[in-house]
Amino acid sequence: MQTIDNFKFAGKKAIVRVDFNVPLDENGKITDDTRIRGALPTLKKVLADGGSLIIMSHMGKPKGKVNAKYSLSQIVDAVSEKLGVAVKFADDCAKAADAAAALQPGEVLLLENLRFYGEEEGKPVGIDKEDPAYEDAKKAMKASQKEFAKTLASYADCYINDAFGTAHRKHASTAVIADYFDAENKMLGYLMEKEVQAVDNILSNINRPFTAIMGGSKVSTKIGIIENLMDKVDNLILCGGMTYTFAKAMGGEIGKSICEDDKLQLALDIIEQAKAKGVNLVLGTDCVAADDFSNDANTQVVPANAIPEGWEGLDAGPETQKAFAAAIEGAKTILWNGPAGVFEFDNFTAGSRAIAEAIAKATANGAFSLIGGGDSVACINKFGMADQVSYISTGGGALLEAIEGKVLPGVAAIKG
Repeated sequence: MQTIDNFKFAGKKAIVRVDFNVPLDENGKITDDTRIRGALPTLKKVLADGGSLIIMSHMGKPKGKVNAKYSLSQIVDAVSEKLGVAVKFADDCAKAADAAAALQPGEVLLLENLRFYGEEEGKPVGIDKEDPAYEDAKKAMKASQKEFAKTLASYADCYINDAFGTAHRKHASTAVIADYFDAENKMLGYLMEKEVQAVDNILSNINRPFTAIMGGSKVSTKIGIIENLMDKVDNLILCGGMTYTFAKAMGGEIGKSICEDDKLQLALDIIEQAKAKGVNLVLGTDCVAADDFSNDANTQVVPANAIPEGWEGLDAGPETQKAFAAAIEGAKTILWNGPAGVFEFDNFTAGSRAIAEAIAKATANGAFSLIGGGDSVACINKFGMADQVSYISTGGGALLEAIEGKVLPGVAAIKG
């Protein structure tokens, strides 16, 4: 397999798939540039070697239609500033042949949002899945997806995929495009290499004890990961909104807390599975309950299974925080995905902060810690502790699918 370190970029045009799907405020200003910073080593390597860059990405979910709200023109200045090069912009990613051809070594062209074309995702636009004509439309779209990928490939001499965040999607720019480059002219970027290695550390080269922390509001979205991890972890912490589905499943009163009523049996099954496999399952025993979903709501600490009517659990309580810390501090491998509470509200950050502090302590004692999935990354950044963990993944869904044990199309397209 070709590597970015071995490739000679001098005089070559490299088309690089990055993940610049960054959050913007109402004025189009970037609120978190982690993903842009993550791609810089790869982009700078091409330029330093005397190559030119064609950068492509998606932003948001415009569903195959042009939408100014999701235009990458909004980030041109930020990318220019970070790269130290004035970035040119092509306002139509499928009609950028002339702009790409005119690029000189050291120059950079950013293509408009790939998802303004339905071909990027390969899904028919404007037709319902229930429509009898959908299957034919899908076949037609798959054919035009290949043409779209071929067009993108025609701009460059080599292809680099550095977008781990979309590696789990078989899209035109993440997988199909690789068919138009031979093995010597396609490679993973530095970020992708690091992400693939980090996942390997979690799934293959495990130092024990291994503690996984899964947060978030829904059991249903994490079930595949929970089941795959059951065979690998020593301690499994389930926190966040999931807490209340488990509490209710075990007969508790949860007030108006978030709960998946159709997943109560699933919660009980997970508890049994953990027992059968000898996994230490850590669930919240107390919580910080609020009388309203807001930062300045009235609060009280109550048992997680005895929340008063009209109140909802919004964070892990002090006893739960201690139990989390105990399961984390002695670990040698740690995975954290999803916060323990509504950390966006400053008054409900204590649970997530306790997790972050315990992870930092374990990491200082030699543990490998991987933080992944949008919210836990935002969490660790909010606490200013990003430099106290081993690795922060930029890929939410991709990381989770990799941890589920699935093959990622974006990686397979390069590795073969």
